[in-house]
Amino acid sequence: MPTSPSFATPARGAAAPTRILLADDHALVRRGVRLILDGEPDLTVVAEAGDGAEAIEMARSEQPDLVILDIAMPRLTGLQAARELSRVMPGLRILMLTMYDNEQYFFEALKAGAAGYVLKSVADRDLVEACRAAMRDEPFLYPGAVTALIRNFLDRARDGEDLPARAITEREEEILKLVAEGNSSKEIAELLFISVKTVERHRANLLQKLGLRDRLELTRYAIRAGLIEP
Repeated sequence: MPTSPSFATPARGAAAPTRILLADDHALVRRGVRLILDGEPDLTVVAEAGDGAEAIEMARSEQPDLVILDIAMPRLTGLQAARELSRVMPGLRILMLTMYDNEQYFFEALKAGAAGYVLKSVADRDLVEACRAAMRDEPFLYPGAVTALIRNFLDRARDGEDLPARAITEREEEILKLVAEGNSSKEIAELLFISVKTVERHRANLLQKLGLRDRLELTRYAIRAGLIEP
């Protein structure tokens, strides 16, 4: 008598596992997340990165199916990396794995091209399903966030309030982060493939736009904005 097919887990060998690039600046976090993902037959971590810039390089070389990005990372944040990856690898699925239960980060993640937003505090419960949802081209948000976020968004739109807007451009954000991390204008110019004069112009614009006076105040602003960790 024929047996009924199982729908619990895809049979081994039925399809190649989803190839994942994991980016987080804490090796211990990467190790824990990798244990979760590699324990699933349909998921495998093929590369790791310690910051947003390295994540872009590794994505180009390894050609993963899915990249998981922390938000707060050196050189480039996860959001900055997501924007760039969405531009240069439009077929790549992106998930944000973060400690920030924050509305602004959530909307920025969606604008950057992320398919899902998972909190680190519940990664052991939600991350595997988020990966599978992303590969089905379905959005994933951690439980409890959807209702609150949609209600807040609709309430503000109904009341005619402006939704959160970017105070600075993406390029200015990149330069702000690098300045706050202590890079010189020459180092920033080399990293971003622009001239030193262009870096100085962007930095002057940042000071004027944000009403700040010097590198120290730029650094404090970058910490408050979540671009770097204190």
